[in-house]
Amino acid sequence: MKTISAIADRVDRSVMSSAVKYWKFVRLDATGRRQVEEIAAAKAFLLQQFGDDLRQSDLADATIQRLLWQVWQSETTPSDERRLAEMCLRCYISNQIEQVCLHLEGQFGNEHGFTRYDLFPLVLNDVLEVRRAPQIATRTTYRSLATEILQSFDPAKASLSTWATRLVRHDKEVNAFLLDHGIYLISDWAILNDTTPKQLQRILAEFHALTIAEINQASQLLQAYHQIYRQDRLQQRQSGGKGQCPPPTLDQLRRIAQYLEGVTQKLTPEATLSRLQALATLLRQYRIYVRGGAAPTESLDQPEQQALAVELQSPERDAEQEEENEFLSFYRNQFLSSLDQTLAQVTSDRLGQLRRKGSEVMQQFLSGMHLFHCQGRSMTEIAAEVGLQAQYQVTRLLKLKEFRADVRQRLLLTLRDRILDKAREYADPNRLKSLDQTIDAALDEQIAAILQQAEAEASVARHCPLDSLFARRLCQYLDQRSTES
Repeated sequence: MKTISAIADRVDRSVMSSAVKYWKFVRLDATGRRQVEEIAAAKAFLLQQFGDDLRQSDLADATIQRLLWQVWQSETTPSDERRLAEMCLRCYISNQIEQVCLHLEGQFGNEHGFTRYDLFPLVLNDVLEVRRAPQIATRTTYRSLATEILQSFDPAKASLSTWATRLVRHDKEVNAFLLDHGIYLISDWAILNDTTPKQLQRILAEFHALTIAEINQASQLLQAYHQIYRQDRLQQRQSGGKGQCPPPTLDQLRRIAQYLEGVTQKLTPEATLSRLQALATLLRQYRIYVRGGAAPTESLDQPEQQALAVELQSPERDAEQEEENEFLSFYRNQFLSSLDQTLAQVTSDRLGQLRRKGSEVMQQFLSGMHLFHCQGRSMTEIAAEVGLQAQYQVTRLLKLKEFRADVRQRLLLTLRDRILDKAREYADPNRLKSLDQTIDAALDEQIAAILQQAEAEASVARHCPLDSLFARRLCQYLDQRSTES
């Protein structure tokens, strides 16, 4: 049988770089700084088990995880192999924990004043014993989060990345930290789903001090939501459906609006969505407060609570204002969906161009884009991370200016037709002739501003996710692509 060192020495450089998460262990050193340690034994074991398939990029993460888990769980497998399979899985978990911290930073950090480095000490607390098998039963009752993730993992129910993400986001210390920063990790729709009418009335009266009329409007809205959304949700669960509460569909919003019309409120589906979100915000503020988080603050210029109350209480809005709000809501949704679609298309096009150079180059491109935009790494650091020799090779591979230019051109074309068609529903017929040019100029100006922000922040290595909308949506796409691969 080949020795571990002999196998490690013969590793082919064409192994998928995405596989390194099974042998690179992310941890904190004695000073609390992030370190990435390559576990040679885990690397050799993984390549011994899956080497050819990894080199051909044919093996999915779910397959690797299931087979490693089976080796680790098997009582007939030699203890050394069980130990090595566990090492590979815990390396993967450490990388996934880091990614969740990066995502939380990108999603909330800038607005709420924290970084991934504040989260790392809460969750990167695993210690990997390389020279001897980790003790499953120890004299201490302490268990790292990674141990809890692994010991509760079932590959038949979820992927390891999904399970690790779920447990990190539900970790008590993480949630306590986020609450201290005014963040409550539950969707608007779950909040509305499990709030009773009596709870709503008490919260709005005692905590937010709304008027009786405002509370009645909110109660009608919640009742309509329960009647439509929650009933649909219960039927789905009875049919075997599980998972988190998704946003209401357009059909559900229409049915909620129709229900409200029968109790004096007449709303469009878009206005219904806006008011549901406003009501969920009020409830979220209360939940953060009672769980020990920061109480909501008010602006002297435009108190948030007052603005939300107005959103709830005024069913008879001025028609022109209603149309403007409806159009703006449509525009925001279309801008984001068009940007997401464009980023996916341009990335796919670039990968198609690189395909002739081989899967390793394609993976280097994806890794480089992620390291640059989602971790703020410099070109020199990226070169070392993805296996290139120099900074200029990374610059030539990523071609960021060309990438942004392609996004700008395609986004303008994609978004223009969507917005123009919608705008014609509101525009004065006498102004239709000038509408094309007006929309072209407005879209070009906004798209240019977003990409200029992306270009400006790209000039400095920050060692944290870039803040621009362009970078945030690109990272969201890259993370989703990595999870699905």
